[in-house]
Amino acid sequence: MEKKQKLFLSKYKTLFLVTLVFVFSISMLGFTAKYLYMTRYDRQIQTLERSLMDLKAAMNIDAIRQFNIEKVMKIIDRQNKSMPSNLKYEIANEIYNMSIKYSNLSVDLISAVISQETGDTWDPGATSKAGALGLMQIMPTTGMFLASYEGINWTTPEDVLYNPISNIRLGCRHLSALIQTYGVEGGIAAYNGGERKAAEWLASNKAKGILYKETENYVPAVLRYNNLYQKSQL
Repeated sequence: MEKKQKLFLSKYKTLFLVTLVFVFSISMLGFTAKYLYMTRYDRQIQTLERSLMDLKAAMNIDAIRQFNIEKVMKIIDRQNKSMPSNLKYEIANEIYNMSIKYSNLSVDLISAVISQETGDTWDPGATSKAGALGLMQIMPTTGMFLASYEGINWTTPEDVLYNPISNIRLGCRHLSALIQTYGVEGGIAAYNGGERKAAEWLASNKAKGILYKETENYVPAVLRYNNLYQKSQL
């Protein structure tokens, strides 16, 4: 009788343990399934949040681009009303692109240089007495040198430098390099009067009489335009 009781208790314990293991396994499976579901759900939420953030960033970038393009187009419209709208847009778009390409240039500064260089006309066919051509008034020898670095096919000075897009690309490359070397004011001075004079001017702590008279007037004029465009909502 005692032997039967022990056998019964043994079977009962075994059954109990099996049942306990079964219940635990089911619980764990449920927990695992719930965990996997929640993990997958969280990942989906995170993916959606990243997508929304990327979309918001893209919208912000597009809004900034559009604001700057419209700003330049309004500047051009005030100074060259006869320019076709599609050309205004192309010029404004290229100026914005250059402000992104060169971190030391801004839309306002590029526009300021063009306004000063063209005498407020924004005429792509502008020509100086010294022979500088186009919106950013580039000398043919300088333009030919820059074109080799910019990947622009140099045919004739007129073909390349009267083209406003290539002119802006070349002018901004040159201006950016000068500002990187001499700072903003020194770079503007060098753009107009040459690097030697700009270096001497900076070495003399910007003393008067070092720069050419034209350059002495040119630097503050560009800075005034830049300040005006920075503050203006146009």
